[in-house]
Amino acid sequence: MSIRRALLAATFLALPAAAGAQTVPTFTGSQVVTGLYIGAGAGANWINSPERLNLSGGPGSLVPLPPGVTVSNVGKANFSTGWTGVVSLGWGFGNGLRAEIEGNYRSNEVDSIRGLGLAPIGRTGGFQQTYGVMANVFYDFDLAQFGLARYSVVQPYIGVGAGYARSDWKNLRGVSAVNGLRFNGTGSDGQFAYQAIAGVAVPFTWLGVPGLTFTAEYRFFGMVEPEMKATITDAANRVVSSGKIEAEKYNHSVLVGLRYAFYQPAPPPPAAAPVPPPAPAPQVARTYLVFFDWDRADLTTRAREIIAEAAQNARRVQTTRIEVAGHADRSGSAQYNQRLSQRRADAVAAELVRNGVSRNEIFVSAYGESRPLVPTADGVREPQNRRVEIVLR
Repeated sequence: MSIRRALLAATFLALPAAAGAQTVPTFTGSQVVTGLYIGAGAGANWINSPERLNLSGGPGSLVPLPPGVTVSNVGKANFSTGWTGVVSLGWGFGNGLRAEIEGNYRSNEVDSIRGLGLAPIGRTGGFQQTYGVMANVFYDFDLAQFGLARYSVVQPYIGVGAGYARSDWKNLRGVSAVNGLRFNGTGSDGQFAYQAIAGVAVPFTWLGVPGLTFTAEYRFFGMVEPEMKATITDAANRVVSSGKIEAEKYNHSVLVGLRYAFYQPAPPPPAAAPVPPPAPAPQVARTYLVFFDWDRADLTTRAREIIAEAAQNARRVQTTRIEVAGHADRSGSAQYNQRLSQRRADAVAAELVRNGVSRNEIFVSAYGESRPLVPTADGVREPQNRRVEIVLR
């Protein structure tokens, strides 16, 4: 297996062991990553241009140079916009912190080569490719975790990483338009690598897809200068100069990707609307008025309805005493009205008994014209005073 494949494959080696150690977390109300997750992203990569080239350690001219031609050991290379891809395996600690192992790849085509005593240089070509394995630490700024929002629709994050990267030159080449000398760079070298990351995440948990998150980020990636092989040959392909090239390696990348947390809990359901307290039970009337026609003691239809209601409610409120008091207006003599109010009270009491009230619970009294509801002069017919009052005790 080649070294580059081993570097990329190392990202996945810890997956079975980490999955076995996973436990299902308790939902905290925020959308920070909790537990095992995987991620992947891709985007554009720019090499810090121009990239400085230092040719050193060569044996010098191996064949005579053309008159007036010198070879310099300092040059620069510019690269076109390339692409990058990353895959990661990580663990979220539920408090905004994450740690992960990442495998990455970058590829850029050479755009121009300058210096080295060959300028102007044309017919350039070749690629620079970089493979790496990094250990990263992130912190997610979850607004819900700070109590600033219920869910973090947009979640900024920052991170740093360190690891190992290997850079390859794939037939970097160019031809001097002045003297016909040819530059060729090849080789592969691995060195310490480092990076800084800033991005934003959009968790899809609040849309009903727990664990899935969209990411967009910027990465600065650098590594200690690797050493490549370089030769300069003449038109007959004879080596004029050779040595090692130390190349600066600074990359700027913009990526979009997806991250999936295996056991991210779903958000809690929306809070239910408060249940209004039950309406208080209607109050049962304890006083009823039964009215009579002038000089009459028989019950009207309306009077029977009122007495039936009083009898029904007497059972609901568990009364122990029902007072029935008869009254009359002042249109007759006081003695007559006393007897008339008694007959009215007796008629109401009999109707209560007919509606199921025990006669022993009923206490009948008659007041004649002595307690008018509406005070009047003697001899006045007042309908409000021709009544029987039922009181539930």
